Amino acid sequence: MSSAQSELADPPKDGISAIKFAPEHNLLLVSSWNAEVRMYDVLVNARRATYTHKAAVLDTCWGADQNRCFSGSIDRTVKTFDFGSSTDTVIGEHDKAVKAVCWQKDLGCCVSGSWDKTMKVWDVRQGNKCVASAALPDKIFTMSTTSNRIVVGTSNRHVWVYDFRNLSEPEQKRESALKFQTRSLRCFPNGSGYAMSSIEGRVAMEYFDPAMAQTKKYAFKCHRAQDDKGVDTVYPVNALGFHPSYGTFATGGCDGKVIMWDGENKKRLQAPWAYPTSIAALDFNPTGAMLAVASSYTFEEGEKQAPPDQIFFRSVSDAEVRPRPKQPA
Repeated sequence: MSSAQSELADPPKDGISAIKFAPEHNLLLVSSWNAEVRMYDVLVNARRATYTHKAAVLDTCWGADQNRCFSGSIDRTVKTFDFGSSTDTVIGEHDKAVKAVCWQKDLGCCVSGSWDKTMKVWDVRQGNKCVASAALPDKIFTMSTTSNRIVVGTSNRHVWVYDFRNLSEPEQKRESALKFQTRSLRCFPNGSGYAMSSIEGRVAMEYFDPAMAQTKKYAFKCHRAQDDKGVDTVYPVNALGFHPSYGTFATGGCDGKVIMWDGENKKRLQAPWAYPTSIAALDFNPTGAMLAVASSYTFEEGEKQAPPDQIFFRSVSDAEVRPRPKQPA
């Protein structure tokens, strides 16, 4: 491993499902299949808080600041945890597992998405009331917010773009440009579109504006290996994370590799960084100077002996994440 890299002490002992940095601090949330959500202070490499669900936790997110977080679980509940009082509260439920949670800062609400094919909006200022909901035709796999929009990736390769001010009808209904199941989706930091990844070693760059969508959208292959006979092994791309300042992004795959990309200029920025096993999740800290990487086997090859679950913190230099515009001819 790189000398500019350290490892989290005391990580979860079961599969890691999500890792998220606080909006303005080097505090990291970690959710896992051992039914826990943990919060770590990265600068001192210490766990600061833990709370539990009754079953595996599939996603977690911060609220408006570092004082509150949310989580969704196979136990069908959405929970919030107050770090000031060290108390967790069930704010609502779905009929099936809660696969994704995210914070909508303009509304000041938590949004949850479930395998029961519903999305719900929870307002903690109104006694954890469900203030809006939307029924979708497919299971929700992944969600991401930007400004007044939320983008939802579902089964059957569908993508639904909603305006939070009107959840009664999606603003856009799309079919994924990728031919296989969606694995992750993240909105661009500038709010103009989103990146999505699939189980078949590809990433698509999509735009909200229909005119831009036709002229600028594209997809590319990644996280593949070729043997000496020229046969490709294709790996799922589990994780996407955008640099907060530059808008470049990292992908993490089941090949145990993390790669930085300049999506605007269609370039790979560096050689892949290798880790012990599948990359389950990744996230940049608020300044973009550090990338957290969860190396945690995601059972793409079924039950087998795998390295322990680990989280690494990689210091990233400006040269590794800065865009590289094409030189004029």
